Amino acid sequence: QVQLVESGGGLVQPGGSLRLSCVASGFTFSAYAMSWYRQAPGKERELVVIVTRAGVTTTYADSMKGRFSASRDNAKNTVYLQMNSLKPEDTAVYYCNARLIGREFWGQGTQVTVSS
Repeated sequence: QVQLVESGGGLVQPGGSLRLSCVASGFTFSAYAMSWYRQAPGKERELVVIVTRAGVTTTYADSMKGRFSASRDNAKNTVYLQMNSLKPEDTAVYYCNARLIGREFWGQGTQVTVSS
């Protein structure tokens, strides 16, 4: 059974940091590109960062560059999203995604709320 389980979300003050984790099971993690997406209330889901099988990362939104970074540990079947200097506009549900040609899996999401 394929599972992607995100954790690490919560309430944080502006300027704070959070580290999200996504643990995968039920498929060959190392063969998949992993991504983080987020969806804010009333907005479409947007791509945050892609981590290739080799661990190369590409951050897609200018608003997150320099603040967000991602990595993966294939030995632990885990992908991480480190978020620093958080802003209220970063409030969203953050989702983990695994993708290989013809296959795609999603996690259930973890809520991140940035508020004072």
